[in-house]
Amino acid sequence: MTSPYPDPFSTPDPQTAAASRIVDFAAWAAQHRGVSAGSDYAALHRWSVTDLEGFWSAIWEYFQVDADTPYEQVLAAETMPGARWFPGATLNYAHHALRKLADDDVAVLALDETGAGYEVTGGQLRSQVASVAATLRDLGVAAGDRVVGYLPNTPHAIVAFLAAASLGAVWSVCGQDYAPKAAADRFAQLEPTVLFAADGYLFNGTVHDRREAALELARALPTLKATVLVDHVRLPRLEAAYPSQAVSWAAAAGRSEQLTCVPLPFDHPLWVVFSSGTTGLPKGIVHGHGGVLLEHLKTLGLHSDLRPGDRLLWYTTTHWMMWNLVASTLLTGAATCTYDGSPAPFAKPDVLWELAARHRVTLFGTSPQYLLGMAKFGIDPSVHDLSSVRVVGCTGSAVPASAYPWVRDHVGGHAVLASTSGGTDIVSGFAGSAPTTPVWAGELSAPNLGVALAAYDAEGRPVTDEVGELVVTRPMPSMPLHFWNDPDGSRYREAYFSTYPGVWRHGDWITHTSHGSVIVHGRSDSTLNRNGVRLGSADIHDAVERLPEITEALVIGAEEPDGGYWMPLFVVPAPGVTLDQALREKIKEAIRAEASPRHVPDEILEVPAIPHTRTGKKLEVPVKRLLQGAPAEQVVNPTTVDAPELLDYYATLGAERRSRARG
Repeated sequence: MTSPYPDPFSTPDPQTAAASRIVDFAAWAAQHRGVSAGSDYAALHRWSVTDLEGFWSAIWEYFQVDADTPYEQVLAAETMPGARWFPGATLNYAHHALRKLADDDVAVLALDETGAGYEVTGGQLRSQVASVAATLRDLGVAAGDRVVGYLPNTPHAIVAFLAAASLGAVWSVCGQDYAPKAAADRFAQLEPTVLFAADGYLFNGTVHDRREAALELARALPTLKATVLVDHVRLPRLEAAYPSQAVSWAAAAGRSEQLTCVPLPFDHPLWVVFSSGTTGLPKGIVHGHGGVLLEHLKTLGLHSDLRPGDRLLWYTTTHWMMWNLVASTLLTGAATCTYDGSPAPFAKPDVLWELAARHRVTLFGTSPQYLLGMAKFGIDPSVHDLSSVRVVGCTGSAVPASAYPWVRDHVGGHAVLASTSGGTDIVSGFAGSAPTTPVWAGELSAPNLGVALAAYDAEGRPVTDEVGELVVTRPMPSMPLHFWNDPDGSRYREAYFSTYPGVWRHGDWITHTSHGSVIVHGRSDSTLNRNGVRLGSADIHDAVERLPEITEALVIGAEEPDGGYWMPLFVVPAPGVTLDQALREKIKEAIRAEASPRHVPDEILEVPAIPHTRTGKKLEVPVKRLLQGAPAEQVVNPTTVDAPELLDYYATLGAERRSRARG
């Protein structure tokens, strides 16, 4: 498949490129590493993936990583999995996140859908982190203990995370739109010591009271020593009801303390992020202090060109990996924005653009669905002064070509639409853009620095201008240390290395074009990816299949040609049961209550049966591809299916839907 856009939609502005950090880094690399790249991104990328030790040590030195003890070597063994980066080095992520923030400069802007907000300066942030860290120490938290958050996207989450990290405690966070059971399915695996829980959050004009949900979650975590109660929406606290000690946020964050960050090995766990699988409990992906530090300095400092004086506003929830990038913005010395609410509330659907203009945001981050929605409903961001916005970052799914002229016409020709693709797995990007790369409509400009990306065919051969599996052929520092509760590493190896041994297979279909760009076609596995947030089908199946009216259910997520995303739920009613509107509403309510509103499907459709492998596994990926129009013979071997006739049923269903869309 050759690129449909052989000519770039836009090329880098020479002055902007010359003043960028990536060009400054290239000049530094020429002086200190003998690399001749200048503003030639392709040359810089070739060096970054052929000389791993030279490149990553250059990132270390260029960004002046402040290690308590030096590293003995850059890469002890180049194996996947199992690469050991910077052995001997000790450092702390939290120290680096706070070190460049001037006391009086804004570090975090707390915003919400009403347009209100407040500022947290560098000095205030340091003081709150020091105070919460001291509170955690008093509660017995030490390096290696787990601290979790049931929190919306507010400064409280950033403070709690940095406080835990400063001690060497392992952090994990989940948004409050997740039901207590869904949150407990994640957190209980970690056996946490302390829970941070907010009283509620704001969404679409409604304050959602989550006090009882937080209490239910705390009761489901028997290892807790304490819960810190965050007064976000100012509801009365339920301290007396908690099974263990309850501490107010004011008491935890209001002390006068000095911050001391514990020196930790480079690969000491920093956080656990959860990527929901298709069966069983969500899997906990563990990343380390040093790997995240280097990866995010590279991604945010070079690709996003962030530096002191810049401001990032990226719409996200706390359980999406983009929240981790929101927190890591502080590593660059730039200010970051938290946002509580709907991205397009009924009362003020363009509020994010309004906030970007008012607060002089330089990097505005969103999803393709948001941009498509703005265009569909005729919302014009240009009524606001968006002259400060240099980049509109976009991730979560493939950006359709139609979004590029829309951004140019409604945000401004000065703003570059930067499409990126990555994953919770590396908590960063595989491909995207930089100030020195051309932009092709509907494509990602290039693989990211340090990412040895390729498209592989079924035989493990690299292909160009053809659809293949996204693979990474050499290790990256932010590849997971391991999965939680996977002592022999078998789940980790199965997730990424079972298809092509020694090569990371991510689970995306891509085309690596002959002009260097990357086209993402969607997931090649069964993980749901709705508006950039990965959802586990198991959460939905579990909620629906416990209803007595439903025999079995199957949910899939299908990327559509116009950039949309269709997430239908197929159900097999119990004998004598009719799928009427009342039952549809009961199914939706069960999903909302036991998973989250985000898990509610676009449609609920009755089907005669769900196809399985002969060993009983639901055919999620084959059904998805049949609905998208792939020929059955390319999707699955019918001899492996328990009811092969169902393949024709789902193929016909998909064809009928596509016909209606065309008509």
